[in-house]
Amino acid sequence: MKPVTLKQIAEELNISVTTVSKALKDYPDVSLKTKGRVKELAATLNYKPNSFAVNLRTKESKTIGLIIPVIVHHFFANVIKGILSQAEKKGYLVIILQSNESYELEKKQIDLLLRKGVDGIIISLANDTVNYEHLNEVIARDKSLIMFDKIAKTVNCSKVIINDRLAAYKATQHLIDTGCKKIAHFRGSLLPQNSIDRFLGYRKALEDNNIPYDPSIVYICECADKSFKEGEQNAIKLLEEHNDVDGIFINTDLVAIGAMSALQNAGVRIPEDISIVGFSNWFMSSVISPKLTTIDQPAF
Repeated sequence: MKPVTLKQIAEELNISVTTVSKALKDYPDVSLKTKGRVKELAATLNYKPNSFAVNLRTKESKTIGLIIPVIVHHFFANVIKGILSQAEKKGYLVIILQSNESYELEKKQIDLLLRKGVDGIIISLANDTVNYEHLNEVIARDKSLIMFDKIAKTVNCSKVIINDRLAAYKATQHLIDTGCKKIAHFRGSLLPQNSIDRFLGYRKALEDNNIPYDPSIVYICECADKSFKEGEQNAIKLLEEHNDVDGIFINTDLVAIGAMSALQNAGVRIPEDISIVGFSNWFMSSVISPKLTTIDQPAF
């Protein structure tokens, strides 16, 4: 069946299309009797407003673009839940895209969303994003741009983040307070701002406690989709190269759980031999044994 139009309702009731439109919008210059007749017939015919026409008139698409690095990840899964929950309350559709940590794909996705006419874009940057022209283009087109988690400080837009540097400082300080003397750091990729800030927080805590910074016990984890495996590999490498390390601050919980698995398989006791603090408060951190001490990063 073809969609019912305002014209059909108007012809059925022998009134103008303008009157039908005003009646459906509760304009005060239309009588209550006419409003009642129009709304009753519209309900009977199952009339639905033409969203495309409404969008043209209001210059709003009621659509938001969301670009995230990876979907299969506890943190980002909860971010999506929060965004969808709020968008639904306000009558918005959300287009979800995954950049796979690729700057080139991220650029294409920004262009696609702009061509689709979204009202705004929410994004957590890919690990290798170093140029921000595509992000400034969103702002230049007078579209709302919100960054979260992995951000670009030089792009002038709203950002939803925690204080990564302070959180990392507290995580490292906790290890020091529990007696750790030689603390390693499993960090994220070199480029993301949150990875940089967590590293700087770790380093500042060492400095404030007169513990020498040793770059040889800082290990990089590059792949978000292989985080568990990288945690295992870096832990094994750490045992081979620095078996006197007694604490590790790890950039994200999935990497930390991978590290814990490898250390336990090697006969290392946690926390008796090596203490570990993770980051993000992933649900698995509370169900493994021993439970993982972690920094809470609210996602929803």
